Amino acid sequence: MAIKRVGSQTVKLLNPPAIVSAASIVGPKEGQGPLSNYFDKVLEDDLFGEDSWEKAESKMLKEAVRMAVSRQDLMLPDIDYMLGGDLLNQLMSSSFAARDLQIPFLGLYGACSTMAESLSLSAMLVDGGFADRCIATTSSHFSTAERQFRFPLELGNQRPLTSQWTVTGAGAALVANDDGGPFITYITTGKVIDYGIIDANNMGAAMAPAAADTIGRHFDDTGMLPEDYDLIITGDLGRYGRDIASDLLKTKGYEVVKNFTDCGIEIFNPKKQDTHAGGSGCGCSAVVFCGYLFKLLREHRLNKIMLISTGALFSPTSAQQGESIPSIAHAVTIESKKKN
Repeated sequence: MAIKRVGSQTVKLLNPPAIVSAASIVGPKEGQGPLSNYFDKVLEDDLFGEDSWEKAESKMLKEAVRMAVSRQDLMLPDIDYMLGGDLLNQLMSSSFAARDLQIPFLGLYGACSTMAESLSLSAMLVDGGFADRCIATTSSHFSTAERQFRFPLELGNQRPLTSQWTVTGAGAALVANDDGGPFITYITTGKVIDYGIIDANNMGAAMAPAAADTIGRHFDDTGMLPEDYDLIITGDLGRYGRDIASDLLKTKGYEVVKNFTDCGIEIFNPKKQDTHAGGSGCGCSAVVFCGYLFKLLREHRLNKIMLISTGALFSPTSAQQGESIPSIAHAVTIESKKKN
């Protein structure tokens, strides 16, 4: 009997695991944005001393993992599982990082939903007694994602206003049995939703229905309401996607305007940085959570948040074949204090 199951898509963790440390590394553009003071490391150049952008992304991920682990005075062999992924074919950045880190690895592909997915599964492993410590990771890089999914950078293509800027960054969060906080208390796993969007430069519109579906399902399953949260924050919808998701949630009877934002909105200044609709990419919700939100939770400036990382599950092949863009969103409730 699934005693931790709540409703159709949500689980309530009976012994909520703690996020005991986190680390974030970002590129130069992200380091010029409004959250710059919250990131642990800002790169001087997006090659990070490597000879390719893909190697740079993998190096960011390795360094974020090492930083998060060392903050607990632990060694890499003390970690039971590393869970994570990225946007590249065959999870290249994550797999090569795991090769060097030598932590038992579970590779995940949820596109930009991967940070919430890795946090969800890490928490389930720890709460279920299968692990004492898991490291949840995710990364992306503007240059690697652009040339895989859109155009060679050398072309300098003009970007439409609905487009978003893929975040160069990596985040790592260490999930463990601990009495400190913050704690992962609820997990709502999303369904794949497809409204028929085919424009790869309008990812917010493609992902917004999945975000609204998961958020609405979370409220239906738990009986909680938007006002029970200090902050409800999606991963990669940007300005247009956030507004679409808000409108869709209204049709479900949930008003989320006052405490609803998006990591892609928060990470850049669109007027000064020319990022159009905002940020995106696996690293977007990863660095905003691991660098910004985690610190606010530790300082009790936020007491209860819902992080909903949103992912577009398309590939260069599916796009070239004219397929629509199926999307998914996973939600985790994170609270600064453990409830009795």
